[in-house]
Amino acid sequence: LVSLFMSDLMVGLVVMPPAMLNQLYGRWVLRQDFCSLWASFDVMCCSASILNLCIISLDRYLLIISPLKYKLHMTSCRALWLILATWTVAVLASFLPI
Repeated sequence: LVSLFMSDLMVGLVVMPPAMLNQLYGRWVLRQDFCSLWASFDVMCCSASILNLCIISLDRYLLIISPLKYKLHMTSCRALWLILATWTVAVLASFLPI
């Protein structure tokens, strides 16, 4: 949940203010080289948010189908690896293409 919070917070603090300026002025008013960086952060934060929701859903599903084995399978280390994988995929999907 903290990872989801961080991705959504980054959307609100990093992505939305330039998007608001873009909407208000009808054009990109910031430096041109900042546009690609902003687009990358936009894709990364939104992808991380969606992937975090998928991981949370998977976690809840595993807890429901096998509640007695859940603690054995979902350790703190595995949860950390899932979070790192989520952010790695989001970063690779956003900064490599753009």
